[in-house]
Amino acid sequence: MQHLMTRCDAMIDADMPMAPGPMQLSLPDAVDTVAQAATLLFVNGQTTERTLIAAERLGRAQGVSLTLHPRWCELELRVDGTPYSAITPAAPLSVNMAKALATMKIVDQVCEGSLNGSAARSALAAVERMGPVSTLRFALFAAIGAASMGVIYGVLDVTSLLLIAFSAGMGGLPRRWLATLGGNPFIQPLCAAAVAGAIGAIATRLHLPDTQLFIALCPCMVLVPGPHILNGAFDLTHTRVALGIERPTYAGLIVLMICAGLLMALAVGGSTLPAAAISAHVPLGADVIAAGCAVVAYGTAFSMPWRLLPLPIVVGMLAHAAHWALISLAGMDVAVGALVACTLVGMMATAVADRLRLPFAAVAFCAVVSMMPGFFLFRVANARVELVASGGLAPVDLVSSVAANGATAFLTIVAMSFGLIVPRMLSDYFRTLSARRGADHA
Repeated sequence: MQHLMTRCDAMIDADMPMAPGPMQLSLPDAVDTVAQAATLLFVNGQTTERTLIAAERLGRAQGVSLTLHPRWCELELRVDGTPYSAITPAAPLSVNMAKALATMKIVDQVCEGSLNGSAARSALAAVERMGPVSTLRFALFAAIGAASMGVIYGVLDVTSLLLIAFSAGMGGLPRRWLATLGGNPFIQPLCAAAVAGAIGAIATRLHLPDTQLFIALCPCMVLVPGPHILNGAFDLTHTRVALGIERPTYAGLIVLMICAGLLMALAVGGSTLPAAAISAHVPLGADVIAAGCAVVAYGTAFSMPWRLLPLPIVVGMLAHAAHWALISLAGMDVAVGALVACTLVGMMATAVADRLRLPFAAVAFCAVVSMMPGFFLFRVANARVELVASGGLAPVDLVSSVAANGATAFLTIVAMSFGLIVPRMLSDYFRTLSARRGADHA
């Protein structure tokens, strides 16, 4: 890799191990191949655990026993039994399921012996050059996702849904343009949220009935970085405390930028977030269809290939039907409904992600995005701004609103993470246990 750095306490000479195969690679080249694959997985949304397993498998397939040590901005590979190590920069800032899928396929081919090391290096370089989905497709499905969130929250007015879709689509254009420029990743959600805030302020001036709040919020909900939250929770459960704290911190900063862009644009437009109001009770059919559309929108944002979308769509629609029934029929609160529905998603998404070789966090989040408590997070941010503006004259209702919305958001995120993670952890545990028993009997 271009930025790969190596260090060794002794000179690398002809006595160093070589990777076997039709076209043998030197130790540095073999480690570089593993670093390429691990970086592609790590920076494109694959869980840390799956990245570690893939790196170790790929190393063994090339005759090199190594250990991967991930950190927020870099990956370090240490060759077992030697002083040789390599460090490559890698920051897990994005999610691209197409790249993760292609990388996992290459790793499998090398491990099966159908691809040699030199060909694998060329294939991984080609994966690294893969671009995201087109700007038009990205903006279109951002619009569809935001409008779907509007339906889920009870916005059935056509004019309001069109405004929500227009806002999210227009926000998607600067996001994609800024992404091509590189630089600070927080500018993209800030600008997209500012577009939503500006259009929300216009909607307030038009006095659209009962839907002004969601015209401002729904385009922002499609910006919430759910996979980073879930991957951070996975790291914590595997005692990778540093990564487990850094991933949610990054996600939290993105949410902060979303809130800042939204509230600043509303303030410039002479408006604030209106009082919460849901325009209509959403029938089960409309709710489930909207949830399926949200899955398609997020799958597109995460560059999931078209042919792989049907399974996550089915998972998301079934989960949201269960969520709707738990809240609307059984009378459960939001957090409990999210816990039960996400446990169902965790079981189904585990099977889907393993079968399709996709990042679990991205697949799972696509299915549960409609349950994320973005509405409550943005309400908390708005109420806190009002608290600061009111000073000592803040009404009691405002304080209780901050507490209630904040507690609901926190408990819902914890419930969703727990529901999604536990089935995955149990699956990994029993798979490892089965593999060990098979090795003992061999």
